[in-house]
Amino acid sequence: MTVESVNPATARTPEPTEPPLAPGGVPGLGHGWKLVRDPLGFLARLRDEGDVVRLRLGPKTVYAVTTPALTGALALSPDFAIDGPLWESLEGLLGKEGVATANGPRHRRQRRTIQPAFRLDAIPAYGPVMEEEARDFAARMASGGPFDCTTESFRVAVRIAARCLLRGEYMDERAERLCVALATVFRGMYRRMVIPAGPLYRLPLPANRRFDRALADLHSLVDEIVAERRASGRKPDDLLTALLEAKDDKGDPIGEQEIHDQVVAIITPGSETVASTVMWLLQLLAAHPEHADKMCAEAESVAGDRPVAFADIQKLSHTNRFVVESMRLRPAVWILTRRALTDTEVGGYRIPAGADIVYSPYAIQRDAKSYARHLEFDPDRWLPERSGDVPKYAMSPFSVGNRKCPSDHFSMAQLTLVTAAVARRWRLEQVSGSDDATRVGITLRPNRLLVRATPR
Repeated sequence: MTVESVNPATARTPEPTEPPLAPGGVPGLGHGWKLVRDPLGFLARLRDEGDVVRLRLGPKTVYAVTTPALTGALALSPDFAIDGPLWESLEGLLGKEGVATANGPRHRRQRRTIQPAFRLDAIPAYGPVMEEEARDFAARMASGGPFDCTTESFRVAVRIAARCLLRGEYMDERAERLCVALATVFRGMYRRMVIPAGPLYRLPLPANRRFDRALADLHSLVDEIVAERRASGRKPDDLLTALLEAKDDKGDPIGEQEIHDQVVAIITPGSETVASTVMWLLQLLAAHPEHADKMCAEAESVAGDRPVAFADIQKLSHTNRFVVESMRLRPAVWILTRRALTDTEVGGYRIPAGADIVYSPYAIQRDAKSYARHLEFDPDRWLPERSGDVPKYAMSPFSVGNRKCPSDHFSMAQLTLVTAAVARRWRLEQVSGSDDATRVGITLRPNRLLVRATPR
């Protein structure tokens, strides 16, 4: 035995190695066909292949990171930028100049512009709008017939975002347009992410034409919102006013395209993820009436005979845990990608400059190595005396670091109020024709969730 082999000061750091290649690729498509046929199962099983695993998506090599610690390190490292298959597929929607897709100094400047709207001390001002929309959402269940959770969840998410952040009178007709367009656009973008066959998507095929029409309608909708604000001359203290008055790094007003892309980033991905989460919350309320009863009792003990208010949120402890556990087991955001800016390493494995990295919050948050009874819906796992058992970064629904979603507290507030308003008033059950199987796109949501509300 040599001295070097036992002396930490002189021991050599092992050279990074090539990650193992995931099994099951096919010529031409690589692992893309598995990501189309069974994406959630495929990504969940990658942990068994290693901490970092190579995938083939068409002609490209992509690196999948599978452990909580490494996904946290990836999100916090300056060696990786927001880029890769997910963000490339979203460029047609989000553009290249919005906070969701920007990197470096532009991203930091844009976060400074929008951050005041999401500060903890700013969110209570949105309370009355959230309360009203949550009550109206619950009231729309009163017809006795099947309640279309997809349409209504998008409606409440869009209305809250628009009324709080854009101060717009966001009429139902526009919410309907957004629901229809987003469903088509996000399905098409998912296909473009896992099967990067660029020229084929420009052919005048029916699916491509539907995608192009839906995308055009989304951008037209944003132009309407901005044009109406400019024409009104109003300058309410909201996010849209901040964007219209924002300056670039040279002190000049930011360009029209950046304003457009920022508004898109506010009303589309945010509405999509919140709406998908509301759908899962309704599905879980129907599937777990015992928790719905507990939340009803909690709301009554906190609010008495009056409606649940924004000021009650901190006291709705079981409702908050219900929302968090829903986001763990049924996350809206299930896949994220980054791109290496330089030759680097992750977990002792070599990652070349320009390589794309993918990781799945869905797989991380359902991992048996991180959670006892990992597939069981158990809100009480988030009790203070139990939540410490969850490994760091095994539950990061809003991401971490400088890419953490700025609207995390805003989103949690509206989700808690909507859940409490529904549980307080109704017992839910799925009806004939409902299909709560997971529909995989850029986000996850139930395929077609229909419920009937019975008064308490």
